[in-house]
Amino acid sequence: MTFGRVNPQFRLEDQGIEGLGNVFYNLMEPALVEAALKNDEGTLGNGGAFLVTTGKFTGRSPKDKHVVKTDSVVDSIWWENNAAMSPAGFDALYADMLAHMKGKDYYVQDLVGGADPAHSINVRMVTELAWHGLFIRHLLRRPERDALNGFLADFTVINCPTFQADPAKHDCRSETVIAMNFDKKIILIGGTEYAGENKKSVFTLLNYLLPEKGIMPMHCSANHATGNPVDTAVFFGLSGTGKTTLSADPSRTLIGDDEHGWSDRGTFNFEGGCYAKTINLNPEAEPEIYATTKKFATVIENMVFDEETKELDFEDDSLTANMRCAYPLEYISNASDTALGGHPKNIIMLTCDAFGVLPPISRLTPAQAMYHFLSGFTSKVAGTERGVTEPEPTFSTCFGAPFMPRRPEAYGNLLREKIAKHGATCWLVNTGWTGGAYGSGSRMPIKATRALLTAALEGSLNDATFRKDENFGFDVPVSVADVDDKLLDPRQTWSDPAAYDAQAKKLVQMFADNFEQYLPYIDEDVKAASIG
Repeated sequence: MTFGRVNPQFRLEDQGIEGLGNVFYNLMEPALVEAALKNDEGTLGNGGAFLVTTGKFTGRSPKDKHVVKTDSVVDSIWWENNAAMSPAGFDALYADMLAHMKGKDYYVQDLVGGADPAHSINVRMVTELAWHGLFIRHLLRRPERDALNGFLADFTVINCPTFQADPAKHDCRSETVIAMNFDKKIILIGGTEYAGENKKSVFTLLNYLLPEKGIMPMHCSANHATGNPVDTAVFFGLSGTGKTTLSADPSRTLIGDDEHGWSDRGTFNFEGGCYAKTINLNPEAEPEIYATTKKFATVIENMVFDEETKELDFEDDSLTANMRCAYPLEYISNASDTALGGHPKNIIMLTCDAFGVLPPISRLTPAQAMYHFLSGFTSKVAGTERGVTEPEPTFSTCFGAPFMPRRPEAYGNLLREKIAKHGATCWLVNTGWTGGAYGSGSRMPIKATRALLTAALEGSLNDATFRKDENFGFDVPVSVADVDDKLLDPRQTWSDPAAYDAQAKKLVQMFADNFEQYLPYIDEDVKAASIG
């Protein structure tokens, strides 16, 4: 049986997906919540939020993501970073997954990736779980209801958590699989209930398609000055570095919290919602995000709650430190109606430095910006990926290596060209540790980070006095209003300056060792900006 609204010429049967049970097309939020509750997929929380756990997978499985190695993509994929799957392996995987799906109910959402219609793609999401349909309905963009009558998908994603892959038969690594076939325009996800795989598969897809059009795909949040989209800022960073928190500034208009494109027309959000971490979420520091956890249809993922009152515990990380909430963008009061902005005036590169070495803010030259973009230094934060239990220093190129199907230089060169053309000012912001490394120091005070960002975005920081950092060569402000001068010089925050020097020397060498892989592909000015 078929339920809901769908293009009668583009049902699953028209795509060769037959023999299913009931198929529910484009259900809206109330119906999806009802279905998820009926299926015993989760619990109704306060305000009508939907509370769910995802079993053993509480983070992404990047090592289980595969790209099908066909002739059309063999020369353009960064294979050192993307595991290959043979076409025969994919065909077997697809056939076995469809066989597994027969007789079962499925939920279909026909959605759009990209707020700029000139560069958007249509995505059909087929999910075994009703709440996955609710999640992706929040995270991608929803067409007008009437437009669904003629909807045709550019790509189709099928997510079947109960399906277990066979590595020998399907040419994959484990029973968990994310397989992208650019020729057949199909993405298959199996063996994991973690909803983040849905949105990141679409992000990876756009990261492959858009550079061919001269568009820079960015793992970043973005906002603009209220009433002035020309004054746009983007915030690069991996999960846990503060993209969502710092871009949700009540004094600015939120464009989006995670994934954007930069075209000749300006900045545009890929998504229609937000996927925010909730561990230690503070109603005073982050009131807008906190309020979404009690709004109807917000998906609350892997949070401990009181069985009687349904009150959420924002500090209990016994399930995972990667607890999250997913909600539509309009749940944030200062969110943009269009999800469009101008060309970035300021580019913020967020890093979570577990070494306690980097200053809280530094100004970068264009060459230094490309260097730090390609380096992508940060720390993996506990819970974001399986097996990460405490912050680990890492280099994730382009601040999003797991989602980059092309070589890093493709994105780095695009970014550099756009910075040069539009004159953006670039900043490196450390939201990690100060006064010592992880385990001895403390996290950078968020009030100080906000004050520094405000000064940067309003332009007053450009008038500050800067010193040249002796380890990294970038400019660091000496004094900024409402920020302790000592905090601006990390060496002064350590009780043992000699220990800081040793730590800094170690980090500089890590940067140098990591960057050697890019030296054959970059220009001389970027080489000159290299550290070490």
